[in-house]
Amino acid sequence: MAGLGFEHAAGTGAAANRAFKAQLNKVYAWYTGGFIGFVIVLGVLEQMGLPRSWIGFIFLLATVALYAGIGIMSRTNDAAEYYVAGRRVPAIYNGMATGADWMSAASFIGMAGTLYLTGYGGLAFIMGWTGGYCLVALFLAPYLRKFGQFTIPDFLGARFEGNLPRFIGICAAILCSFTYVVAQIYGVGLITTRLSGLAFEVGIFVGLGGILVCSFLGGMRAVTWTQVAQYIILIIAYMIPVVWLSVKQTGVPIPQAVYGFQLQKVSELEKKLRADPKEQEVIGIFKQRADAADAKLKDVPAAMAADQAAAQKKIDDLKAANGPVADIQAAEKELAALPKTLEDAKKAYTAAKTTNTARTAPLGGMPSHAAIFAGDPNGDDKAKAAFDTSRRNFLALIFCLMVGTAALPHILMRYYTTPSVKEARESVTWSLFFIFLLYFTAPALAVLVKYEMFTGVVGTSFAALPEWITAWNRVDPTLLSVTDVNKDGILQLGEIRIGGDIIVLATPAIGGLPFVISGMVAAGGLAAALSTADGLLLTIANALSHDLYYKMIDPNAPTSRRVAISKALLVIVALAAAAVAAQKPADILFLVSAAFSFAAAAFFPALTLGIFWKRANKWGATLGMIAGLGTTFYYMVTTQPWLRGVFGVTSPIADNIWWGIQPISAGLFGVPVGFAVIIIVSLLTGQPRQDTQELVEHVRYPNLKGSKPARA
Repeated sequence: MAGLGFEHAAGTGAAANRAFKAQLNKVYAWYTGGFIGFVIVLGVLEQMGLPRSWIGFIFLLATVALYAGIGIMSRTNDAAEYYVAGRRVPAIYNGMATGADWMSAASFIGMAGTLYLTGYGGLAFIMGWTGGYCLVALFLAPYLRKFGQFTIPDFLGARFEGNLPRFIGICAAILCSFTYVVAQIYGVGLITTRLSGLAFEVGIFVGLGGILVCSFLGGMRAVTWTQVAQYIILIIAYMIPVVWLSVKQTGVPIPQAVYGFQLQKVSELEKKLRADPKEQEVIGIFKQRADAADAKLKDVPAAMAADQAAAQKKIDDLKAANGPVADIQAAEKELAALPKTLEDAKKAYTAAKTTNTARTAPLGGMPSHAAIFAGDPNGDDKAKAAFDTSRRNFLALIFCLMVGTAALPHILMRYYTTPSVKEARESVTWSLFFIFLLYFTAPALAVLVKYEMFTGVVGTSFAALPEWITAWNRVDPTLLSVTDVNKDGILQLGEIRIGGDIIVLATPAIGGLPFVISGMVAAGGLAAALSTADGLLLTIANALSHDLYYKMIDPNAPTSRRVAISKALLVIVALAAAAVAAQKPADILFLVSAAFSFAAAAFFPALTLGIFWKRANKWGATLGMIAGLGTTFYYMVTTQPWLRGVFGVTSPIADNIWWGIQPISAGLFGVPVGFAVIIIVSLLTGQPRQDTQELVEHVRYPNLKGSKPARA
């Protein structure tokens, strides 16, 4: 292990730290060179005839085996190593690990796809997530490191003097982390399926093996060194296709500098597509379908009877004409698939109306890429209202993502691993830099891919569609499907239904790059999903084993038992998350954003007031976390379609919407409620103990005379 760089160098003090860092530099330099060489060798083998399926399996097995190998080499049962990596991770490497921890499936897979589908509106994610790290650096990371605990619930228990705030913190950490990890495992399943050809549900559990080996064997220590390796893979994988598209379209290998010119071309193409008669024809057909579904909803029993009769007549006509067996079987399947009850029929007709209505918008339902907000501030009342609502949601989402970033337990845990408070601050700076590399590139990727789609795919005959469309349609038809709606044999933009979750993964194929680059990008997406899943699963397992079991149930438990319980819980939580992800509950970006709203409402008020207001007490923090999280959860349950179905909410969504705010930004209501409750309840109840107030003073003002040192 020592020769691999993951053990601390012999000796003490600054010299030992420098030697340890130098050792790490050497290890990861060789690793980076080896990965690039591996990709080049696979590229050569592809040109020599290596099948694509083999390339996918090689990437999948090689990367998972690599991460598992690091996990095995970093295995430990020492509590400090397992929970906080021995508090000896250099700032630059902690920044890189945090970058990987942060670059979840949402960042790597979903963000550029959201920018592709929503244009300017997608910038809320970049602004919110990046701004959140400024809050982390200014308000939380260095102060939490001074307190010296292992986890966020640990801090809440120590700062607010008891197990009740700790328990609420445990519940909140599990809720937001579990929601987040479901999204990551969904991404793992998506990528594993694309690489291996396995069924989505099987792919989830195959990818899960790579997650578990690292976090199970070595805890934070193994996760940290694995995440550094994963960041190197994901940033290389993200950059290469974008640079290639930039060179292909503009001749300049700096996409961030030139994509503005391509955006102008995209805007011109959008104007042409809006006026294209064929696009108008497709929109008209979808409008007819939406109207037909609406008509069925007015008399559901009659519509059911008509559908049954039409389907039966189709079968009878085919049999009478001795039609092909395949056509008869397909018609029989259509008949069998028709809804059997009034309730099922109503749901089916409503879904058909909603789906077809959404596709009556120009540009396949996408807004103009450069349009700042929907609507028009100078238009009629409806346009003005749409503009105001769009702007309000944009700002609300930025707020939730910023505050949620600053309160995510698995991110804040990373700053417990640095040797000192100074390195915790430096680590945030490095984190921002490594995240910036990807976030600065995502808008360019979205524009370059959209230009490629408008010029290279739209207008192509169905007989000559590129192979990647068929391949992704096999992975999941809900992510990509094309249908010749107007039967002209030519693909119009309105006939494409594409999910944002595949834009990045399909970029190499869209740009005409060799399949080995597609494999590398998928490996990068896998690294992003695995790295975040590792950190999230560890957060949940540690909350249960360290904060619940050790701190609340058995304070005398030996270290070996605590670590063993954490490992067992890790496996249980991972399997539960995989089972939920296999149901495809919602798209990746919604799941992730929901986790941010939960974290923002539950933790941000309690953490910031706990650090900066010594009068904040146990009852204020406890009730504030419950009130903030409860408000956020209530708003999501009553306004988000999937959650409404889970909890059986039947009232119209419009009756539950507050000021037009989308459920993705529910934390906008929970955060101020949390602050207000903590402040009011703390003022109405007793002050914290004197030693707690002195501790808060010391953490904020370490040189203040008479203040006491922070707890270890």
